[in-house]
Amino acid sequence: MPSLDLLDQLGYLAVWGLLATGFMTTVLEGAHLAGFTRLSLPFLFGTFVTGRRRSAVIWGYILYLLGGWLFAVLYVLVFASLGSGWWIGLITGLAHGLFLVTVFLPLLPYVHPRIATDYDGPSALRRLQPPGLFGINYGISTPIVTVLAQSMFGLILALGHPYG
Repeated sequence: MPSLDLLDQLGYLAVWGLLATGFMTTVLEGAHLAGFTRLSLPFLFGTFVTGRRRSAVIWGYILYLLGGWLFAVLYVLVFASLGSGWWIGLITGLAHGLFLVTVFLPLLPYVHPRIATDYDGPSALRRLQPPGLFGINYGISTPIVTVLAQSMFGLILALGHPYG
């Protein structure tokens, strides 16, 4: 059975958490740049801390990388209790992605200082469009791209897991 001792798995978390986050971000941002979606999670994360667009992109990538590592820790805890086969990682990532598009994105306008709500609309401070249910306001393929990228995050973490 896998060890729950996270200190034993720090090297795995550092390397594979970076690889999985990098791949997931590349898929998400690639889809954004290719016009499949207008969603840029690093940009949205960055606008939590600054209203300056250029700074938001830089801060967003830093926060997104740190968040990826934190989620890698949660995935390791899942792997420790359920095993770390590739399919466990894929299903965990799928569940994570579904949660993201069904719960997190629709609630984001209520906690994000710069996203307008569906009820109040834009203001001088809240100028970003709300994602809406499944992130559909950012493009019809947004939920597919997001769930696929999260699923790949879990798959990559599981494939690299030392007890996999």
